[in-house]
Amino acid sequence: MTMASDALYPYLLDPKLTTQVWGGDELVKLYGKNGDPNARLGESWECWDEDRVRNGPLSGSTVAELRARLAARLLGDVDSSRIFPVLTKIITAHDWLSVQVHPDDAYAQRVEHQPFGKTECWYVLAAQPDAEIVYGWNRDTSRDEYEARVADGTLGELLRKISVKEGDTVYIPHGLVHAIGPGVTVFETQQASDLTYRMFDYNRLGLDGKPRQLHVEKAADVLDYAQTTSGTLRQIEYNFEGLDRTALIADENFIVERVTAVAEPATMATSDRPLILMTLDHAMDVSAAGGSAVLERYQTALIPAAAGRCTVASRGPNAPFMYVTPPANDHQLPARLLAAGVAQADVDAFMAQFRSGDASELERAPL
Repeated sequence: MTMASDALYPYLLDPKLTTQVWGGDELVKLYGKNGDPNARLGESWECWDEDRVRNGPLSGSTVAELRARLAARLLGDVDSSRIFPVLTKIITAHDWLSVQVHPDDAYAQRVEHQPFGKTECWYVLAAQPDAEIVYGWNRDTSRDEYEARVADGTLGELLRKISVKEGDTVYIPHGLVHAIGPGVTVFETQQASDLTYRMFDYNRLGLDGKPRQLHVEKAADVLDYAQTTSGTLRQIEYNFEGLDRTALIADENFIVERVTAVAEPATMATSDRPLILMTLDHAMDVSAAGGSAVLERYQTALIPAAAGRCTVASRGPNAPFMYVTPPANDHQLPARLLAAGVAQADVDAFMAQFRSGDASELERAPL
């Protein structure tokens, strides 16, 4: 690796691995993580405040320490005062995750005294045949019915299950009841919060041999009780900055895309925001601000906003990678789509999956 003298370069991150009652050995055997394959690993926290840099002059620093040292040079026009605002993970499920829900920012601040609630999304990296997730209610319900069904053990009769496959995208706003099913591996992007309210956990014991804690009343406070009719998301394929991209998610918390690097180097603008890049099946070279590094398969790099631009090139076959950035507003991706020639109606339909309104006033929004 070569490095820039001013400590701005691609920061390769060491992820945190977590054991889970529903975990297995895939993170080690299939995704190359440095852990015990017998430890029932379920999550790899690819980019978050406590991950450590493993390369260059800032090696050993946590992302939190980068925030303190670099401030706007790391995060640009994104608030750097509290916590790195986005958390990315690989989640592999050997069994059902608990039936759960997350609060919004206001509830998190008022009740939990934490800065963020939790909206998240999943890009399905792998799924066994007939794999399913829980996604919302199969009909309208109410707090009273929810509490009664938790008490008598019939909550499952209200849960809506949908099939998922590799390449699907699922958006999970705060308030939506959900759960990942067995045989599903996802790349998750979420607000930087671990606030999870479990409603049902299959009466199983945790890794400590004790029942896992439920949060029935807090879940009741934050649940959306309306029937859910949506499912996996519409995606948009386009080309921008010489790279083939698939737009997956664009809301006020994060932008998520799947991008493909080729052997010919291509340069992406940071647009005054940090970039989170995670390779998929193949390695690629990444350079920024005079520093460069090799990003091996399923590894994550954080590109500081002040780098201005980031160049990527595959090593051998084309190298698809996940691209995440915390936007200052949710106009950035629609503006790129319009600049790339995507029809206004298609942009509007894509954005309608995440918020009300349309993108009709975004032609001049910054890229």
